[in-house]
Amino acid sequence: MDSKKELRKQYSHLRAEIRDKVSKDMDITERLLEEEKIAEADTVLLYASFGSEVDTYLLIDKLIEMGKKVALPKCGTERAMTFHLIGSVADLHEGMYRIPEPDSALPLPVITDKTICIIPGLAFTEEGGRLGYGGGYYDEFIMQNPDIFTIALSYEELITEQLPLMQHDLKVNMIVTEERTVLCNA
Repeated sequence: MDSKKELRKQYSHLRAEIRDKVSKDMDITERLLEEEKIAEADTVLLYASFGSEVDTYLLIDKLIEMGKKVALPKCGTERAMTFHLIGSVADLHEGMYRIPEPDSALPLPVITDKTICIIPGLAFTEEGGRLGYGGGYYDEFIMQNPDIFTIALSYEELITEQLPLMQHDLKVNMIVTEERTVLCNA
């Protein structure tokens, strides 16, 4: 079994080589927006896509148009991450790790049983296993908010049979790809 570091490199390269990315991103966004969990959500915790990740900017705009509260993360030290409500993508600026993030002066969302968290990752298993970027920010956040329903956006090519998961590694409840929606450990 490859180390997580090697797997991150491998899946990062694989994701960078994805063909028809714009079309697949649109399909993933449309499929996600059709989900009942999104329709019922009051607040969606989301991330600003970076590099070859599934593009979340259109999704942010669409969720705001739907009247959903949208909050994005601001990373601090020691795996501390806070979410802040935004009114548009114009509220984002380059932050830690050069990833766009909101200003810490923006309000914090109220987390309820209708809050959804869309989580980034490099690769996933159909059981909800996730290979993240190694910072532990989302693992820590979900450990503190274990009842939040979690969704990952992924390309079909990044769904794999197994990943080297530790007990503390976060598993997502749902994965949305350009081809299907997978309900995991839900």
